[in-house]
Amino acid sequence: MIMDSSPEHDTPDDGEAPFFSACLYPHRSLGPTGFIVVMTIVSLVCFTGGLAFWAIGAWPIVGFFGLDVLIVWLAFRASYRQARAYQEVTLSAREMVIRSVSVRGAVAEVRLNPVWARLAVDRLEDEGVVRLAVTSHGRSHEIGRFLGPDERESFADALAAALSTARAGGPVAAA
Repeated sequence: MIMDSSPEHDTPDDGEAPFFSACLYPHRSLGPTGFIVVMTIVSLVCFTGGLAFWAIGAWPIVGFFGLDVLIVWLAFRASYRQARAYQEVTLSAREMVIRSVSVRGAVAEVRLNPVWARLAVDRLEDEGVVRLAVTSHGRSHEIGRFLGPDERESFADALAAALSTARAGGPVAAA
């Protein structure tokens, strides 16, 4: 998911206000209410199946149904944990800041001169944009690895336009 917003944590050190800012978050299609509904359904199905096996004398199977519920819960927990990672991209006429925050909260920050930064977009005919990176001085910094191809495409268009604006000296103020 892409959310445009003003920068909350860090602005470029040159005192110039950024004219492009985006926070990139991994998409999760199931919210807290949906999680509760899914876990309730899985639990009821497993409980009902467990009772049926218990009734016919196959009581050890009940433990496997309980294990199924535990595995589904652990899978959702891991998925929601992965959703804590995000990237912030901020661009002013003088500096581009790519800030990546990992699942554990570790922050990696890259500062680039937008004049030298180039957007590298890898596309496959059937899938669309499969990789998006900013390159500068022989180094490549991947952006939006967790986004879908359509989201990468729209972000690539927006970032390419912003980089062009930065190379032209930044946005022109209205008179």
